[in-house]
Amino acid sequence: MTDSGVKATGASLNGVAEAAKAQAPGRGLPPVHLWSPAHSGEIDIVIRKDGSWIHEGSPIGREAMVRLFSTILRKDPDGFHLVTPVEKMRITVEDAPFIAVRVDREGPALVFHTNVGDRVEAGPEHGLRIETDPASGEPRPYLHVRRGLEALIARPVFYELVEMAEERGAQLGVASNGAWFPIGPAEAHAS
Repeated sequence: MTDSGVKATGASLNGVAEAAKAQAPGRGLPPVHLWSPAHSGEIDIVIRKDGSWIHEGSPIGREAMVRLFSTILRKDPDGFHLVTPVEKMRITVEDAPFIAVRVDREGPALVFHTNVGDRVEAGPEHGLRIETDPASGEPRPYLHVRRGLEALIARPVFYELVEMAEERGAQLGVASNGAWFPIGPAEAHAS
């Protein structure tokens, strides 16, 4: 709903897309952290747990559009928003807004690739954290991508991390760019 009680329309979605294109030519990231527009309302976009972006109940099928919107996504204390210099539209994110779909070891760095085209080197600025799903007890690993936005590490990618892991004391973990990230107790991953 907008401040006047009217839900944002498809026309607003197009407006947000046009504003994003103007601010992020190519793949550059616009300075959304510097923008302070008034809250313009909500837009019916949901980023599902599987990383799919849904608008008004239908998947956003254009990968370029999803990538574009990902560049203007911001996490504020009151939730996730698509932000331009003149608009701030709240959206729903079920878990993390991105999915880490690949990891490569490049020298001292673990390099992750997300479903929206980000390339992120894990390290002091881009940490890994592991949560435990309360229902299943399964690990839920995350990578910090930028300014509070995280990527859920896809299960096959997490298995690759486990294969790369080494033991330090009772912990199994991975090193990247001088940082150590525990991924679980060593005995839980023993053969």
